[in-house]
Amino acid sequence: MDRKVKVVQYGAGKMSVYTMRYVYEKGGEVVGAVDVNPAVIGKDIGEIMGTENKGVKVVDVKDAEEMLKQTNPDIVIVETMSLIKDVEDALMLCAKLGINAITTCEEAFFPMNSNPGITTKLDELAKQNNCTITGSGYQDIYWGQLISSIAGSTQTIKKIKGSSSYNVEDYGIALAKAHGAGLTMQEFDEQVASVDKITDEERQEVINKGEYLPSYMWNVNGWLCEKLGLTVKRQTQKTVPQTYKEDIYSSTLGMTVKAGDATGMSAVVTTETEEGIVIESECIGKVYSKEDFDKIEWTIEGEPNTTIVVNRPATVELTCASVVNRIPDVINAKPGYVPTEQIGELNFKKTI
Repeated sequence: MDRKVKVVQYGAGKMSVYTMRYVYEKGGEVVGAVDVNPAVIGKDIGEIMGTENKGVKVVDVKDAEEMLKQTNPDIVIVETMSLIKDVEDALMLCAKLGINAITTCEEAFFPMNSNPGITTKLDELAKQNNCTITGSGYQDIYWGQLISSIAGSTQTIKKIKGSSSYNVEDYGIALAKAHGAGLTMQEFDEQVASVDKITDEERQEVINKGEYLPSYMWNVNGWLCEKLGLTVKRQTQKTVPQTYKEDIYSSTLGMTVKAGDATGMSAVVTTETEEGIVIESECIGKVYSKEDFDKIEWTIEGEPNTTIVVNRPATVELTCASVVNRIPDVINAKPGYVPTEQIGELNFKKTI
């Protein structure tokens, strides 16, 4: 592209501080920003980033369409919520206007296996208006491409087992609440765990209705199966509350999580495939105690066995860098809702 890539930031919270800075550092330009929070609406994005003013002010979500029409960006970065139904309006607006969009919404990484209804609508509208919609972020490498690359050096695979932990404090209130942080055990059981106490047939019915609440690994396992050419036979999910022996204050929730209440959750997704390979992945998201830290561990059991461990990854920064490095890939991809397993490998970009 013989000019600066024009980006609109949709969601001006914690993640946007990094994403917008990375866009500028890689030669792009943020031409607009959107949020629902009165505390940031009207602010110059430079103030949010902690830099000099950029001459771009955050607008209210009700004015997003008009701003997008005026700025005509090459791509919109949507960093708000974790479920596809919660970012549907933002992504549908982009598809309607024919603007590419990339989102950190975890379900959007591979939403066709958890909410096919919304995914199909987005796909059809994006194709109609010649733009690309996708989901990326931390999972693109550390729950996806890294594992498929290791698999490429493996002769036979019996099982893929992985776990990843992260501090919900780093991602904002929507994610913390989605993990059940701050709930009592009874509330967690009723509001979070109950979704998985159903039969396979009942789960599929809920998925078809667009009412399923997948953990992050539900979509990751689907992505991995597509990437590795595996056929899903059965997939199940189990959520378990995480607790701590002492009270922990959560600045994101603005409350003290009492000892014994849920600081977050662990979600284990098990996928059985027609090829006999089992994928068992776990994500642990919680309000961290002083002893906790981010960790990723994946093992491929087969010939040979391989384990890879990443301690203390800078999860927020890695998420934002992945999104920004994906921008050229999305702009050049085919129209429609296109998961990143179809877009190609995620590589470092000197400029976007």
